[in-house]
Amino acid sequence: MKIPLHKKIRMDLLEKINNGFYQENDTIPTELELSEQYGVSRPTVRQAVQALVNEGYLERRKKRGTIVKKTKIKQEFTHVIESFDSEMNRKGISPKTNVLNFSIEHANEEVSENLNIEPNKEVYKLVRLRYAGEDPLVTVTTYIPKEMFPKLEEVDFSTQLLYNVFKEFNYPIQSVSRKLEVIKADETTSDLLNIEENDPIFYFHTQGFTHDKIAIEYSISKYRGDINYFVFEI
Repeated sequence: MKIPLHKKIRMDLLEKINNGFYQENDTIPTELELSEQYGVSRPTVRQAVQALVNEGYLERRKKRGTIVKKTKIKQEFTHVIESFDSEMNRKGISPKTNVLNFSIEHANEEVSENLNIEPNKEVYKLVRLRYAGEDPLVTVTTYIPKEMFPKLEEVDFSTQLLYNVFKEFNYPIQSVSRKLEVIKADETTSDLLNIEENDPIFYFHTQGFTHDKIAIEYSISKYRGDINYFVFEI
């Protein structure tokens, strides 16, 4: 299917915002300049620019023109099951994952309750720091029942998607349950996310279920409050 010109221009402008070509508070070229640059009409450019204004990436200022805003990332995983990488790519943002820790532990009371397993059962503990472009966005600590996933330690989770790995083991995630709190960042979290200690963060508890409501994931995610917002559909 052919992509309309205004959408192509929107995508190109958004990429330039995300990669720093246009930085926060920069004034982008005028509609006339952009129409000459892209070889299209001014209404086509206006439609592309207005879309980015509506999405919060740009702001029109009297006497100054259209400037780049410091934007928050719209997180939609609260009402869809989608991987972090897929969601970021769909938004034109380059994702990156650093694995901070991957180990085998004995489940404590909180983990055993959320995975519906006996206390002290062996679980994998996977700790990841995930980026949107160059910005650290979220820390995720995930617990997975070891007996269901032999040799999981051989997977490189800096490049492999957790939900894809579950699917390869024939345990696809089919439903999730999430609880949201807002808390203050501690010293470790503030260092990892490059924010101030006591800054607000979104604190998610997630249970992921495969067929027959079997819990195979318990994750604790800490999202920066300054560059994220969340959409809920009821």
